[in-house]
Amino acid sequence: MDLKHFVGFGRKIVAVGRNYRAHAAELGNAVPTEPLIFLKPTSSYIREGESIKVPAQCEELHHEVELGVVIGERCSAVAEGAAMNFVGGYTLALDMTARDIQSAAKTAGHPWTVAKGFDTFCPVSRFISRDELPNPQSTRLWLEVDGKKKQNGSTKDMIFEIPYLVSFISHIMTLEAGDVILTGTPKGVSAVQPGSCIKAGLKDVLTMEFPVIKASTESSGGAAGEASAS
Repeated sequence: MDLKHFVGFGRKIVAVGRNYRAHAAELGNAVPTEPLIFLKPTSSYIREGESIKVPAQCEELHHEVELGVVIGERCSAVAEGAAMNFVGGYTLALDMTARDIQSAAKTAGHPWTVAKGFDTFCPVSRFISRDELPNPQSTRLWLEVDGKKKQNGSTKDMIFEIPYLVSFISHIMTLEAGDVILTGTPKGVSAVQPGSCIKAGLKDVLTMEFPVIKASTESSGGAAGEASAS
């Protein structure tokens, strides 16, 4: 399988929360002693040319720019020292988060699935080969909203580095070709509104841009859509 098309065949998105100390601090969270992981559905993927949609249930949508690790081949219970053998490449990603929904879930002790899992909540760039990014653990991530710099950090500030994350996650669930690990976000997250434009970049490798719009309340596609229209 060609990893350039990971969005089409990857089966899961494993995200890592609070993997930068400054980001944990800005939201008043404790720094984790082991990776804090959660899943996002692959139905949340969008590519450039598509729009981030603010769902009706969400009153506070935040951006989080992250380096995504694209798994190159199936692996399970991988040793940290061998973990990079299973990394096929990378992608720049946004872990869009309904912060108000997440905050309510955290207070109630509930999972974050709703806050993280809406359609369009995982915009990604093209596939980035390992040759293009030879030192993923020392690269700059940045994000602007309407031309104003909001996030500007380096992957060197990760609490848990890429080999450790691949090993840790693979001891919990099998990782397969095309799966993506979102490695956490640096400080500077903030709210966006319909009409905003998000531009993000990875060092001098690439930039990507996504407009933000209000989600339609109309159903679409499949039997459910047909039933609601009848």
